[in-house]
Amino acid sequence: MIYYLFEYLEKIGMPGAGVFQYISFRAGLAILTSLAISLIYGKKIIRLLQKKQIGETVRDLGLEGQYQKTGTPTMGGIIIIISILVPTILFAKLDNVYVILMLITTVWLGIIGFMDDYIKVFRKNKDGLSGKFKIFGQIGLGLIVGLTLYFNDSVVIRENPQFVDNTATAQTELVMENQNIDIKSTKTTIPFFKNNEFDYAYLVSFLGDYAQPAAWVVFVLVVIFIITAVSNGANMTDGLDGLATGTSAIMGVTLGIFAYVSGNLFFADYLNIMYIPYTGELVIFTSAFIGATVGFLWYNSFPAQVFMGDTGSLTLGGIIAVFAIIVRKEMLIPILSGIFLVENLSVILQVGYFKYTKRKYGEGRRIFKMAPLHHHYQKMGYPEPKIVTRFWIVGILLAIVTIITLKVR
Repeated sequence: MIYYLFEYLEKIGMPGAGVFQYISFRAGLAILTSLAISLIYGKKIIRLLQKKQIGETVRDLGLEGQYQKTGTPTMGGIIIIISILVPTILFAKLDNVYVILMLITTVWLGIIGFMDDYIKVFRKNKDGLSGKFKIFGQIGLGLIVGLTLYFNDSVVIRENPQFVDNTATAQTELVMENQNIDIKSTKTTIPFFKNNEFDYAYLVSFLGDYAQPAAWVVFVLVVIFIITAVSNGANMTDGLDGLATGTSAIMGVTLGIFAYVSGNLFFADYLNIMYIPYTGELVIFTSAFIGATVGFLWYNSFPAQVFMGDTGSLTLGGIIAVFAIIVRKEMLIPILSGIFLVENLSVILQVGYFKYTKRKYGEGRRIFKMAPLHHHYQKMGYPEPKIVTRFWIVGILLAIVTIITLKVR
């Protein structure tokens, strides 16, 4: 909104108004605004949650310090969502299809998570929203994102862009091998390979001439799977103070870097990566995301004054998933979101092995002392802050590995 105001002021000749054209300037404003909202209004929201007695109900899991968390305000994901939405609406271009998709993702999964928390807190149903309704909601979002990315005319890529500095005119021009530089494509990036582009149409190549049109079906199914897996992974990770918040902030920084270089012709040429027009605008969104998570961490770090609940965890995971898909880096999710992946796998392996051994031996056995994985380390006697800090360190290492895939191929 403010962007359009300053765009108008620039047109009428107001000095300094053109600074709003710079993504870096608006990203800085977005991160500062989201921090301010989460820190200032976050405290007021926490007090309101306390007043309404919207507290966490703790089950007896035999974990050290768990009963100290009883009554801690939950549904704090509202703070994160507001802190993301407001700066994005103020400073981003709202006609950008990618920004619109990220706003829809934030609100959509925020509503699903809120419904789950509402049932747990107000209706005293510890199971919350039925699992099938969560899945239906995630599938619905996947359809919206997948179909939009495939059919929207603004969603294009440019292959093999090259910058040539024309010293005679002191201008920079783009030289392309193909005159039709904007193309619709279902291509994505494969990490660590030199010619690192994969087309989903390859999976249906047996259809011959119909392979490319049919690729959208495969693409949409992949989008649905990724959104469901990553949002649930974030939900699983949200079990210790600051764990999901801190790791999400790290992932947000990494994805912001990918959005900036993918949407910038110079860096796309230098790094020899796929250029995706208009994704640079997502830097404003991810800046708000980073500010919101860091600001929330102020209250969510050990000992937590507020929990995000499913309102926050499902939203954070969904944002990371959709963002990675938009910048064509979804195949990097197992690395970047490795913590989410491991947390998810620990539960799947634990449940699967328990059922298998119960059928075979008549008695269920466990791989871990407890799942998800962070509770396993709690059972081993590690203090909660140490577990969280070490998970953050692993998250940072995974983020570094993800970033270096830009050049290590």
